[in-house]
Amino acid sequence: MSGVMRIGHLDLNVLDIKASRNYYVNIMGMDVTREDSDGTIYLKCWDEWDKYSLILRPSDEATFNRVAYKVEKDSDIDDLKAKIEAYGISTEILPEGAIPECGRVLKFDAPSGHEFNLYAKKTFVGKDVGSTNPRPWPFEGRGIKVHWIDHVLLMCQGPEKVMEATKFFQEVLEFNLAEQVCVGPNGSLQAATWLARTSTPHDLAFVAGPEVGMHHFAFFLDGWNDILRAADVMGMHNVKIDVTPQRHGITRGETIYFFDPSGHRLETFAGLGYLMQPDMPTVTWTEEELWRGIFYHTGQENGAFTTAYTLSAYK
Repeated sequence: MSGVMRIGHLDLNVLDIKASRNYYVNIMGMDVTREDSDGTIYLKCWDEWDKYSLILRPSDEATFNRVAYKVEKDSDIDDLKAKIEAYGISTEILPEGAIPECGRVLKFDAPSGHEFNLYAKKTFVGKDVGSTNPRPWPFEGRGIKVHWIDHVLLMCQGPEKVMEATKFFQEVLEFNLAEQVCVGPNGSLQAATWLARTSTPHDLAFVAGPEVGMHHFAFFLDGWNDILRAADVMGMHNVKIDVTPQRHGITRGETIYFFDPSGHRLETFAGLGYLMQPDMPTVTWTEEELWRGIFYHTGQENGAFTTAYTLSAYK
């Protein structure tokens, strides 16, 4: 077993830290759990138990830095370091505390071109509703009250990079391939893949595009009524909505796409979709049904949806 459990946190650069703080706290409903002297803030959702799931750094560019996944135990760091390096990818171990509130961190660049971090320990703070006789949701709170950060979709430079990254995450980190979009001669190229380590349809996805970056990251909500309420909250705050409430064919998720003040695309993703298990047959979408897979109700192309996204920060 690879030991990878779930997404741990995302690290982004934002243009206006004050506006970003107000947005994620008062509209999304997150809490600031740490603030550094350089203005960097760390936030968590009410249904998460570790110290933070989102890092926002003040910058003059709105870019993607890295994504971290949590592994089950500290010894997994050493095991995965050996596996990743045997695959031909160089790694670095950051000491405890190098990433605030975290234990040792395994750092590497995936074949997709994105920086990934793996860690086993992060300061525990608990859910907002506690763990003894908990309420089903916090009566207190603000805005949409998102549960947790559910997944991230990353952009790769072309189908070849999607395929390289997918192969690495399947073979080395033991992610399972839930769904794929196949294009080209006889569907021989994977233009997009959805990969899972948990029982949800995806914890990570890759899509082909012109530049390396992040298409979106998603917050989990319970169901369709929560999606509609989220849209109401966005309307009340003049949030720029990219795609109004829809259903995906791919993953079956109920969704809204929208933007934060820096232009990062976000998603509220509701419902289980389906039970993802290692023995579930991979779902394949063909090139001619691509847009039905993305937006099931309309099945219509939205060019900006695949061309506008957050670029990775230059190293």
